[in-house]
Amino acid sequence: MSRLERRPEPSRCMMLASPLLAALAMLVTGSLLFFFIGQEPVHAFYVYFVKPWTTLYGVGELLLKATPLILCGVGLAIGFRANVNNIGADGQLTVGAICAGAVALYFDEVQAWWVLPLMLLAGALGGMLWAAIPALLRTRFNTSEILVSLMLVYVAYHLLSYLVHGPMRDPAGFNFPQSKMFSESATLPLLVEGLRVNAAFILSLIAAGAAWFFCKHTFAGYRMQVSGMAPAAALYAGFSEPRNVWLAFMVSGALAGVAGVGEVAGPLGQLQPSVSPGYGFAAIIVAYVGRLHPIGVVLSALLMSLLYIGGETAQIELQAPSAITGIFQGLLLFYLLAADLFIHYRIKPHKRVAGVPA
Repeated sequence: MSRLERRPEPSRCMMLASPLLAALAMLVTGSLLFFFIGQEPVHAFYVYFVKPWTTLYGVGELLLKATPLILCGVGLAIGFRANVNNIGADGQLTVGAICAGAVALYFDEVQAWWVLPLMLLAGALGGMLWAAIPALLRTRFNTSEILVSLMLVYVAYHLLSYLVHGPMRDPAGFNFPQSKMFSESATLPLLVEGLRVNAAFILSLIAAGAAWFFCKHTFAGYRMQVSGMAPAAALYAGFSEPRNVWLAFMVSGALAGVAGVGEVAGPLGQLQPSVSPGYGFAAIIVAYVGRLHPIGVVLSALLMSLLYIGGETAQIELQAPSAITGIFQGLLLFYLLAADLFIHYRIKPHKRVAGVPA
């Protein structure tokens, strides 16, 4: 018989090494996966993990996919540090996109510089409004923010579907469920001509830098970290749990809403039945692989973006199934959790005492 025994506080080196070990284990398992679907592992790995960033266009797509992951991941990481589990970033992203799209369509005939900043503001407020629902229910009625925020994701999906099939549908769009294309003043400028990566990537880096400063150099960030690491000590010190919950949800909701603006005012250029392939859920993995640190989130978002782009490349060149991206994401999270388990716990044999039944 054996049991798990908690280790002393793990070293920082061990905590930083676990994402690398998880990524390595993911690659090893991925090689077996490619072998079983009839692909030569070395060539398959080149197509999946190397080829996407060997061209300038591929690098642009990598940064484009990483943008909403950074924005959502940074917001979630701030909340997770305080044990506030916002699982609904994808819904907040969707509502942010809806609000930004409403502004773009209302000012469709206006060519002015202030349209885009107004869309960003509307998107951030929309994400905050959607995040305020689980925050209010958690602080007022002690409901589970995990379940409430998750269920609201699907409410947001259906709200977007209703709008693009009805009030916001393009009357000249041959009955397709989509809005009009946004005007030039309502779209984000490109960073490099010929690539799709836009100014939202710069916003995501600014958000990561601001989050690092918040966590490292502000009392509110310190308060949230203490509340996550030692809730009893935070309670004794008089730190307000409801304040932490509201702050975490407002920050993550605002950043997710801005990520939604980046999608509809960027590569999509309009409202469609779906504006996210699940960025808000993938950002949960991004936050944990990045060790809930804003700079780590940027690096893990680039890795997750590579999984998205590599999966698309593998589908085209290797005829791999579309589910392969989700498989790699799941493997990465599984191995990260397994590595963390053995970092925080060790298996200790349970000694049997003579005369005492096991």
